[in-house]
Amino acid sequence: MDPTALKERLEDLYTRFNRRELVHPDPLEFLYNYPEPMDREIAGLIASSLAYGRVGQILKSVSIVLNKLGDLHKSLLKLSRSELFDMFDGFRHRFTGGQEIAALLFGVKKVIEDNGSLERYLMSFINPLDDTISPALSKFIRGICAASGVKSMYLLPDPAMGSACKRPFLFLRWMVRCDQVDPGGWHGIQPSMLLVPVDTHMFKIAKHLGFTIRNQADLKTAVEITNKFKKINPSDPARYDFVLTRFGIRPEMDRSILISELKKQRARTPKDHFDC
Repeated sequence: MDPTALKERLEDLYTRFNRRELVHPDPLEFLYNYPEPMDREIAGLIASSLAYGRVGQILKSVSIVLNKLGDLHKSLLKLSRSELFDMFDGFRHRFTGGQEIAALLFGVKKVIEDNGSLERYLMSFINPLDDTISPALSKFIRGICAASGVKSMYLLPDPAMGSACKRPFLFLRWMVRCDQVDPGGWHGIQPSMLLVPVDTHMFKIAKHLGFTIRNQADLKTAVEITNKFKKINPSDPARYDFVLTRFGIRPEMDRSILISELKKQRARTPKDHFDC
């Protein structure tokens, strides 16, 4: 597909559909309740970590955790490990029980106490020679797990293990990018370092765009898809993630219409015009 024509199409979609009123139902909407970045980063990590399963249950579970904590940053720093485990006793979100969410929160608390914020902690791992945020994110996640007292946890998948890590990359998109949808709040990380969060919606769309021929949505696929978006928008490869994945989620946005249009554009383009 001609990258210039594709960028024009994507920018048109961005202008039309990158709007806050189209966010619901999405755990991202919880971040809008926290104007302070210190609170927002905690809300974002909770919301993204629980973003698996049915969306109705996701919203319910995130709401329960956030409501229990109340004033996020101040409350979390005051709570002890035993208080967190007591607070979330009986909590359940699919594979995640109260002990795991409490361990995650305790790890977050320790990291913030030692570094000032989650953003500062992540930035401490960034190597200027890294093309993406992935190596720093892996160290960030391992550090939170270590502070939690566990080796690993389902809530925080590690990019070094090879999975697509959709949820952590979604968290970074929310906190690093800033527009009508992504609230931002972190200013020390460039959007160019982000990886596209690859869920089933993005994977199918990327296939139709010819951005990947891989059959598994893993980290290699996420990097491959991100690199194709970088050819269109080098400074902000995750720019179109929200608008493309709205199709098939919002009832009024039929994915088949989007894919049909993309197929028609791709058919009109010589196969070797775009390096896929």
